[in-house]
Amino acid sequence: MELTLDEFERALTDHDSSTHAYLIGKLMRQAKPDDALQFVSPQQIADEWPSIERYLGKSRPFWAWLLEQWERLGYIHR
Repeated sequence: MELTLDEFERALTDHDSSTHAYLIGKLMRQAKPDDALQFVSPQQIADEWPSIERYLGKSRPFWAWLLEQWERLGYIHR
């Protein structure tokens, strides 16, 4: 799926899109964490975790650990 940056950003904000969770997961899987967080917030990741986690592949343990750290520090609420 080829998207322009504008199309990608629009898709990330369209929660009704069938590709929304897939695109967030792909972003989290392929981008550096700091880069991914320019597009989605820690709280958004926490809120949408059940839909996103299946798209994370081998990066899932890292993101699960990071969510735990954010929650422990009070940055997110689940």
